[in-house]
Amino acid sequence: MIASTAQQALHALPTSAADPGQPGGIAGFTVDMMEALGAPGAGLAVALENLFPPIPSEVILPLAGFTAAQGSMSLVGAIVWTTIGSVVGALTLYWIGALVGVERLRLIAERMPLLDAADVDKSVGWFDRHGEKAVFFGRMVPLVRSFVSIPAGVQRMNLLRFTLLTGLGSLIWNSVFIVAGYQLGRRWYLVENVTGPMQKVVVVVLASLIIWWVVRRVRARRARDAQSPEAHGSREPE
Repeated sequence: MIASTAQQALHALPTSAADPGQPGGIAGFTVDMMEALGAPGAGLAVALENLFPPIPSEVILPLAGFTAAQGSMSLVGAIVWTTIGSVVGALTLYWIGALVGVERLRLIAERMPLLDAADVDKSVGWFDRHGEKAVFFGRMVPLVRSFVSIPAGVQRMNLLRFTLLTGLGSLIWNSVFIVAGYQLGRRWYLVENVTGPMQKVVVVVLASLIIWWVVRRVRARRARDAQSPEAHGSREPE
């Protein structure tokens, strides 16, 4: 039943949205997961989405909602399992960050251009002050929701608090998209018309911040080099 319903979802895609529904595409991958495992399959797809951000939850979740609307799985089951998947994926990244740790991160920073250990210390300080908000609200921002787990792990944020904040933020995000797919039915793919531009805005903002930081750091390095004694050709008096 799940297989036929999920295939209906793919056939409902218009020509302009054909890519997600192509065999091997994101929607096709999600269909395979739900076909094999049901609601836990949707959870597995979301767990992988946390580890590999190019797999968009904006496709997976509405498709799960559509499948629930057809009676192939319960709406509550889809929400619960995808939230479990979100937490599992986030915990995996958390432990990757924990394995790296602050000291190893400092060593890595010292070997990278434009970075030094002080940058790591500043980031640690910022996360100490705003980490809980970052983890909670980050679950509702494209791309950020995957990467925010790593600094949480690096600083060994309280695991119970991290899990609760991740679960709550993911529950809100997943519920919105699953219910949207549930309500839209065969037009579940229209959700991406809203989320697509939002994701592009996030990418542009993040890229702009990175460029601004790089330019600022390069200018600071040049100014510091220009003020150094070597830059002025200073030498010992004869």
